[in-house]
Amino acid sequence: MTSGLWELVLQGVWVTIQLLFFSSLLAAAVSFVIGVARTHRLWVVRFLAGVYTEVFRGTSALVMIFWVFFVLPPAFGWQLVPMWAGTLALGLTYGAYGSEIVRGALGAVDPAQKEGGIALSFTPWQRMKLILLPQAVPEMIPPFSNLLIELLKGTALVSIMGMGDLAFSGNLVRLALQESAEIYTYILLIYFVIAFLLTRVMRGLEKKLKAGVGKAPTRDPDAELKRPETTNVGGAA
Repeated sequence: MTSGLWELVLQGVWVTIQLLFFSSLLAAAVSFVIGVARTHRLWVVRFLAGVYTEVFRGTSALVMIFWVFFVLPPAFGWQLVPMWAGTLALGLTYGAYGSEIVRGALGAVDPAQKEGGIALSFTPWQRMKLILLPQAVPEMIPPFSNLLIELLKGTALVSIMGMGDLAFSGNLVRLALQESAEIYTYILLIYFVIAFLLTRVMRGLEKKLKAGVGKAPTRDPDAELKRPETTNVGGAA
């Protein structure tokens, strides 16, 4: 490829990284707000949070992008630029998946810890801040890492709006050179490198957070089954 075409691809990489950054921030905020709301003591709050989760988790991210960019603007008389339309659609959609991660991690905290906070007369917010979140957040990192990689791959959907992300730029280069195998191989490798770097960062964050609560990170963060420890009660050492 010529230097001009490589510059086009690099511009697409930059757009993809920006979109990933903004949409992941929105998805993280939505995940914690809705996830915590799913554990609220009021059933109305839990119900509304559950409706949000089911709606956005059960609809296509591609169709959601169409709605945000093509359907809603005429209805409300305004137009979002592609970057913010993509950020809104992806952040709200992937935030619904993340809310289930937050809800599950909070529910997995030992009930005795919650009862201890009640015994100390902590308010619900104090129990959440001082007891539940410090123990639950480290357990959220591995599934959040997977969700972040899925979000990275989901950014390619914004190319339908004509947004110059990596997928869109790669397709323009393919049309210019009439060479599919080489161009799409480069694009796959670029996505892989970004995903690999994200995974390394999330692994480091997991180690740091688990060290803060006195836990050692698992060797395989995707493993769900752990071998139980055995003790020789009444047996030979």
